[in-house]
Amino acid sequence: MKPISFEDLSGKVCVITGGAGVLGVEMVKALASVNVKIAIADINKEVADKVAAEIAAESGATIIGIEANVLDKASLQKAKAEINEKLGPIEILINCAGGNHPTATTKVEQMDDDSINHLEDTFYGLEMDGFDKVFALNFKGTLLPTMVFTLDMLKAKKGVVLNISSMNSYKPLTKIPAYSAAKASINNFTEWLAVHLAKVGIRVNAIAPGFFITNQNRFLVLDEKTGGFSPRGQKIVNNTPMGKFGDPQDLNGALLFLLSDISSFITGIVIPVDGGYSAFGGV
Repeated sequence: MKPISFEDLSGKVCVITGGAGVLGVEMVKALASVNVKIAIADINKEVADKVAAEIAAESGATIIGIEANVLDKASLQKAKAEINEKLGPIEILINCAGGNHPTATTKVEQMDDDSINHLEDTFYGLEMDGFDKVFALNFKGTLLPTMVFTLDMLKAKKGVVLNISSMNSYKPLTKIPAYSAAKASINNFTEWLAVHLAKVGIRVNAIAPGFFITNQNRFLVLDEKTGGFSPRGQKIVNNTPMGKFGDPQDLNGALLFLLSDISSFITGIVIPVDGGYSAFGGV
């Protein structure tokens, strides 16, 4: 029997959107460690180029930065053409672009008699422009890249899509309705697309990270003055059985497993990587 490994990933071409973010960078490092050829697709090409060069120098892997707006199909089509020219047909897509924004966040966790007099701090005060942008970035920013970057997989009748969901998709956090709703949509879309593409050889799965400190949530979970956890950040730790935030590297096992042929009969699932958060009832 041949030893189980991730050797089948070596030399494959992968596009990762949002690959220059905190979680994305660690995913790129993991992919580089098994010799995947990587295109980091980001709206900020300068940042994508910088991350690509740094990780390529460390690992020896082939990594390029590509300018791409996940909400603009024409931009994605242009990016695909460049990736095909430089790396070849795309075999793996990781939809990692996403994030939250203060304009789509309520100031209070729950309404009470006092907040009725301050509706601007509640659900009723949400800015629709901010809500739309957060929802679009997380949901359409997965939908559109999938439409474009899986076309090579259709021709080959083989490929893998990995979406990045969130614990918010299962148990929505207070304050962030747009982000939570969008991530719930990612789970549904992952299942729907997995069925839609199952007979043409493309697998579609997702990872649902628990709580990791990223550039998008830093303002919510850390105290700017002390550098420690905010009350909200401490509440998250208290409700995570392992008692800590995740390290971005904690995603790598699930990442490589779902991308590899080791999981060739797995499609349409969402794997929590959450330190036990989803299993804990709070008591």
